Amino acid sequence: MFAVSFNSSAQAPDAKQLHETAKTFMKQGDYPNATLVLNRALQLDPQNIAISKDLALNYYLQKDYSKALETIKPALDRDDADDQCFQVAGNIYKSLGEDKECEKIYKKGIKKFPESGALYNDWGELLFAQRNVDAIKQWEKGIEQDPSFSRNYYNAAKFYFLTTDKVWSILYAEIFINMEPLGNKTPEIKEMLLESYKKLFADVNLEQGNKAKNDFTKAYLQSMNKQTSQASLGLNAESLTMIRTRFILDWVNEFGSKYPYHLFNYQRQLLQEGMFEAYNQWLFGPVENLAAFQNWTNTHNTEYSTFNNFQKSRVFKMPEGQYYH
Repeated sequence: MFAVSFNSSAQAPDAKQLHETAKTFMKQGDYPNATLVLNRALQLDPQNIAISKDLALNYYLQKDYSKALETIKPALDRDDADDQCFQVAGNIYKSLGEDKECEKIYKKGIKKFPESGALYNDWGELLFAQRNVDAIKQWEKGIEQDPSFSRNYYNAAKFYFLTTDKVWSILYAEIFINMEPLGNKTPEIKEMLLESYKKLFADVNLEQGNKAKNDFTKAYLQSMNKQTSQASLGLNAESLTMIRTRFILDWVNEFGSKYPYHLFNYQRQLLQEGMFEAYNQWLFGPVENLAAFQNWTNTHNTEYSTFNNFQKSRVFKMPEGQYYH
């Protein structure tokens, strides 16, 4: 009985257990150990595409691109391949400098997964690296098809900020910030959001100064144009709170039912629950005047804590069917 008990407890781990162990190594950045364990897992379960995908990714992270490509290529023609398989393959080809093959992979992946925001984003980044302005078409398609994927908003907002557009850099930047409130790219986009408002209000008449291409953008500029007097002394967290408060009230009355937009509904909710000032301080305060922001949070500690707790309790996602660009 003792021998039977000892033998059963000494049984080797199965492929699933090895896969989990390897993923732990990958999270720790220990790629050599992850490779060792993943190869053993794949021996036990050669048809497991998740293991193959992680092994290819692990080789990629080790910059062993030839082995990475050799591992992922067979997976791309399998029926159970997911969009991440095409992402991994695209990253490998991109690192190898094989842009044409990379683009073929993204096209093939999007044909199979037309709602993959990640693939549209990666394709857009490839095109942008080539200085191809068609990159924005991919990011916009990603926003339309997969509105809950944040990275397309990030790239689109930065793209529009570098153009004459003064509306979509604002909208996409704020959406991204709410999707990734603690992200490492969020401070950069908060600063860009403030500068985008300054660009917008540089025109005395927003409707005349901006060539709106669709009715939603025209409606936005019409409502925001009513707030230009509030910007006459400059923009800061306080003046933007006032401008955006009046904008939301006007938008709800004039266009809310015609153009339901989750970002504006969220702002209205914060306004109704007395957290809109704290929200605007969080958005603009740190980049506009850090000392003034810290002073505001010290004197409005309860309000700011209430907003922070509320924000931590929810996940911001843009729903389908609210694409107006």
